[in-house]
Amino acid sequence: MAGVTFDHVFKRFGDFTAVRDLTIEIADKEFVVFVGPSGCGKSTSLRMLAGLEEITEGEILIGDRVVNDVPPKDRDIAMVFQSYALYPHMSVYDNMAFGLKLRKTPKSEIERRVNDAAEILGIIELLDRKPKALSGGQRQRVAVGRAIVREPAVFLMDEPLSNLDAKLRVSARAEISKLHQRLETTFIYVTHDQVEAMTMGDRIMVIQDGILQQIDTPRNLYNKPNNIFVAGFIGSPSMNFFDSTLIGEEGDLFVDTGDFRIPVPEKRKAVFGDYAGKEVVLGIRPEHIHSAEFAPPSINAAPITANVDVVELLGHELHLFLDSGSNSCVSIVDTRLAPTVGSDVDLVIDIEQMHLFDPDTEFAVR
Repeated sequence: MAGVTFDHVFKRFGDFTAVRDLTIEIADKEFVVFVGPSGCGKSTSLRMLAGLEEITEGEILIGDRVVNDVPPKDRDIAMVFQSYALYPHMSVYDNMAFGLKLRKTPKSEIERRVNDAAEILGIIELLDRKPKALSGGQRQRVAVGRAIVREPAVFLMDEPLSNLDAKLRVSARAEISKLHQRLETTFIYVTHDQVEAMTMGDRIMVIQDGILQQIDTPRNLYNKPNNIFVAGFIGSPSMNFFDSTLIGEEGDLFVDTGDFRIPVPEKRKAVFGDYAGKEVVLGIRPEHIHSAEFAPPSINAAPITANVDVVELLGHELHLFLDSGSNSCVSIVDTRLAPTVGSDVDLVIDIEQMHLFDPDTEFAVR
């Protein structure tokens, strides 16, 4: 078992910098998710840790050992890829045992490890089958099992669920989370899906353009995003943003979007006060814009009116795509509301949940 450290790591491909000055510490037994849009550098970071990409600059440590020049096979890691890379001519048992056989592990030990992993993953009855006789979810379990038998210090997973259908992904997420709890080993997981990241990780590392934007718990990423990118990337539907001006009037502060204005809560005045008279970006999550009729009575509400552009019923919630003058936004409202496209609806914003960002730096105002 071991933690992982990236110490000022860079990866360059010619003039292009794929990973820029990545510095993080991942604790032993922690489950950390690397998340970001395609091409952001998350898989490259994982591949450098695995030894599949050379490090241009900096150091990577597994435990206390610098592994920059250590071959992949000697790094005490196991990796699960997006493509399961199973040998089609081998049985499930032989696929899982293959790496151990190459290391000349005793036959009895191979049998123990394969059977233990198959028991954990619920694939004992599949050990004699070939990959072509397996479903996508079963192949995914075999690929994970092949990693488990290595008994590595660190598990690396590069979008292992992306080939599964939506229903299977939900159950597979839960299986991997339970597996982490059972094995008590360090897991590093790469995905572009922020729902996977939020539901699985102890901490989440958000990357954009090769630069670490924020690493934090799912709760803190959601409630206290460092900047506009993190605020917009984490959460579904994404946070609404409004170009605004912060106005001070007789000791009060208001955020004016040009189409509506809302007061700043008393406890936030001291934080936002330095921006009075300046342009800001207002951020409000869709779940904090309620229908006035069914809004929770406990919220600190500011009323607005908007026109309904699109209605999406998801069964348990209703998504409204709205226009409010020159501004557009998304709201998640009570399903008892029955608006029609083109109609006006009365809404309230929970002002305690507002976020303000500096439009020049894009950092949160705190």
